[in-house]
Amino acid sequence: MLKSSRFTVIDEPFTCLVCGAEIPALEYTARDHCNQCLFSLHADENPGDRQSGCGGLLEPVGAEQGKKGVKIIYKCRKCGKRKKNIAAKDDDIEMIIKLFGNPVM
Repeated sequence: MLKSSRFTVIDEPFTCLVCGAEIPALEYTARDHCNQCLFSLHADENPGDRQSGCGGLLEPVGAEQGKKGVKIIYKCRKCGKRKKNIAAKDDDIEMIIKLFGNPVM
């Protein structure tokens, strides 16, 4: 029996609600955060499902090295939930480096 994926690919351009940058589609996987300020939106329970009722801003609060690359650690400013997203190839590397120094609790 095939295992169903909990990842829904939604890769669309958008305007960042935090910094106002026009963010292009990623084209190799789903774009889920701004590549300039790294903020995201708490829209999903599972990647791409758009099932979260929160809608708060996901603030980048840390970073860690994962098996599939660097992961950005987020904390929702509205509900406090923590999430991790894999960094994109075009993310601002200086912003990510600064996140590695943050203690994540």
